Amino acid sequence: MYKEWKIAVVVPAYNEAQLIAKTVTTIPDFIDNIIVVDDKSTDDTAAIVKSLQRDCSERLILITHEWNRGVGGAIKTGYEKALALDLGIDIIVVMGGDAQMDPDQLPKLLEPIIEGRAEYTKGNRLEQDENLEMPRIRRIGNGALTLLTKIASGYWGVIDPQNGYTAISRRALKEMRFSSISILGVKNETSCYDTCL
Repeated sequence: MYKEWKIAVVVPAYNEAQLIAKTVTTIPDFIDNIIVVDDKSTDDTAAIVKSLQRDCSERLILITHEWNRGVGGAIKTGYEKALALDLGIDIIVVMGGDAQMDPDQLPKLLEPIIEGRAEYTKGNRLEQDENLEMPRIRRIGNGALTLLTKIASGYWGVIDPQNGYTAISRRALKEMRFSSISILGVKNETSCYDTCL
């Protein structure tokens, strides 16, 4: 728990065999549940998570897709699992399986929700000094996508809209109608749920 709030982390993962163990093992102990969604990886991502489950507490859950749904589909599956489980989760965070989202930054995402100032928060990679070393072409591309997103959405205060490091309150997530969210390329099938015992 974090300040009496139960927190789950959803980890969408596709072919992250080299980094998934680092991602999972660096998630802080105050996180109550880690839900890894293996999006039909062709490498050993799922096998590595299963090996981590043998040494874990009950907080690590693995979901494997039978068809690749993309990162949006993996996040949707993770959200649905977090809501379906009787875990009493208050906030759900998304952290990619590529170990590029700093676990030490989690409180910055959680605090605005806990304090009642927000229902949804989003990380900003561009405020950190190390991102000044981002290749020039990538900075230009990120800047262009950011501008287009601001124009399309009308949210001029968003700095890094391509950043997937997010947190959402259970209350806000329950208001979403998942059946109306369409994920391109999804086949109608059930996922395999394998929980740590």
